[in-house]
Amino acid sequence: METAAAVPICVLLLTSAEDLDCTPGFQQKVFHIDQPAEFIEDQAILNLTFSDCKGNDKLHYEVSSPYFRVNTDGSLVALRNITAVGKTLFVHARTPHAEDMAELVIVGGKDIQGSLQDIFKFARTSPVPRQKRSIVVSPILIPENQRQPFPRDVGKVVDSDRPEGSKFRLTGKGVDQEPKGIFRINENTGSVSVTRNLDRETIATYQLFVETVDVNGRTLEGPVPLEVIVIDQNDNRPIFREGPYIGHVMEGSPTGTTVMRMTAFDADDPATDNALLRYNIRQQTPDKPSPNMFYIDPEKGDIVTVVSPALLDREVSGKTHHFPFTRIEHGFHTREDFQATVEEGAMGVIVNLTVEDKDDPTTGAWRAAYTIINGNPGQSFEIHTNPQTNEGMLSVVKPLDYEISAFHTLLIKVENEDPLVPDVSYGSSSTATVHITVLDANESPVFYPDPMMVTKQENISVGSVLLTVNATDPDSLQRQTIRYSVYKDPAGWLNINPINGTVDTTALLDRESPFVHNSVYTALFLATDSGNPPATGTGTLLITLEDVNDNAPFIYPTVAEVCDDAKNLSVVILGATDKDLHPNTDPFKFEIHKQTVPDKVWKISKINNTHALVSLLQNLNKANYHLPIMVTDSGKPPMTNITDLRVQVCSCKNSKVDCNAAGAPHFSAATALLLSLFSLARKFTKL
Repeated sequence: METAAAVPICVLLLTSAEDLDCTPGFQQKVFHIDQPAEFIEDQAILNLTFSDCKGNDKLHYEVSSPYFRVNTDGSLVALRNITAVGKTLFVHARTPHAEDMAELVIVGGKDIQGSLQDIFKFARTSPVPRQKRSIVVSPILIPENQRQPFPRDVGKVVDSDRPEGSKFRLTGKGVDQEPKGIFRINENTGSVSVTRNLDRETIATYQLFVETVDVNGRTLEGPVPLEVIVIDQNDNRPIFREGPYIGHVMEGSPTGTTVMRMTAFDADDPATDNALLRYNIRQQTPDKPSPNMFYIDPEKGDIVTVVSPALLDREVSGKTHHFPFTRIEHGFHTREDFQATVEEGAMGVIVNLTVEDKDDPTTGAWRAAYTIINGNPGQSFEIHTNPQTNEGMLSVVKPLDYEISAFHTLLIKVENEDPLVPDVSYGSSSTATVHITVLDANESPVFYPDPMMVTKQENISVGSVLLTVNATDPDSLQRQTIRYSVYKDPAGWLNINPINGTVDTTALLDRESPFVHNSVYTALFLATDSGNPPATGTGTLLITLEDVNDNAPFIYPTVAEVCDDAKNLSVVILGATDKDLHPNTDPFKFEIHKQTVPDKVWKISKINNTHALVSLLQNLNKANYHLPIMVTDSGKPPMTNITDLRVQVCSCKNSKVDCNAAGAPHFSAATALLLSLFSLARKFTKL
């Protein structure tokens, strides 16, 4: 026996592919809560949903107000009865893998001095807001490698004291510095959006700055730092930077002797599980005198000997293969390859793995335990043992996307519940490969954006183009066409081109229509692909209608009573209203229409922008009088309406009001003259 020998070892690393289906953070980032008379202690206000896509281990919530907390189930509750909490609350959620901020807007809430000063300070970021600042920012967390569509909103800046007419401005690396154009801000709303996918391994954080400026571009407040943190995804394969590796071990070395250490590198975030490496020996050549002569520490990468010193013999494990050794192998026999097919989007059991075990079926030495050891990075598959048959039931637990991957290959290991006896090991027949084919399913087209929003004036001409909708087919590998149609158009105002999606009007749009709510008209459209069978997606269009002066005002009431001997000659206070919006409404102008000089016994006087007083200049005899009242709004051009005010002059004696004897209607002299001329004209016509 020679003193030393080199043992060749091939080491391969099992890796994990990325799972980008989950986006870390709050599912909803902005909530609106109506200010109640009082927040009641321990009464749930709303439920927040946060996920770090890793199981939410060590999830911790913080609330910007000391009077609230978030329970472990995500419910926000008050710690005591409280009436005023300000206009905004912030909830910060954090785990070792992700963090995010949710904004709670208190509708009807009142400002409280300093209520926004006690916002959280993040371990990795600057404070969210600082003293003496009305600009409120919170760090923005964006997963890398996001897919279309872009741009997409990722955060929002709030300025509670922003002067009217001022705008937000965003600067820094990724905006106006290279790489330019990655981020932008809505200068009016403060919404921050990202225009393309990010790569954490290229740039892990972006330090941006937000300020408010006037119409001339002069800074009013700021700049305030805004940090954008790119959340790592498992998108880098571990690599061995060196190699080949050569280790040496002395013949006859004791069991457990360290041969060498393997070191791999992963470019993902070392603070996350994405860069957590586990080592495994995949192949040993030659495989005699034992196929399992070495073991690698799955975490450290240390390769050590696991056989007796007698088997570490150069003459046996080298070129000479005549060592009289019989390997004892556990009696599992599994089919090496399985085939399965599954439709895109379907879930459930797709294949049963069968094994043969000669041990007693009533013991743990017979019961099989299956494990997926490779090919399941997205955790889309699970395998469980059928207790009656000992088969492994492989299931799809997360819908598969044909457009992402049409094929999956899983490596599955099977072991017993009970450990093997000494000198018995699992052989190659204790693993199996499952080849899974994903069948493409016809998916519904998707509108983007959804909802679609457009602002137009009411009463625009028939045939006016509102917008062109856009729907895409997720089945990117199929060459399908999309046709558009109207699904719900309550007022019957719209038409859509079935080919290009252009929406135009078929009637006048009326903001005052009962089908319009809060100046917004809602319509639904369908996008249908040419698949077999076809699939249909639904999109929502919100049309905000701007008011034009197309409604004349009208007065109320239209009937009044007054005593024939009244000392107070005030008759009635008239009000006016208009279906339009300001400035097409008040102030209204009230007039008596065409009152002749001899008949001037009426007077109308303005009270305010919406009301006027009708009064008499002298007492009148008991009768019914019809007084034409003309009211005009302030629109450009203005709209006018003339309404008859019926005034009953009644007898009021001995505390009794008698209007029944008022007799026939009494008209002004001008009105009577017109009636006489009309009657005379009819007589001549008959002659």
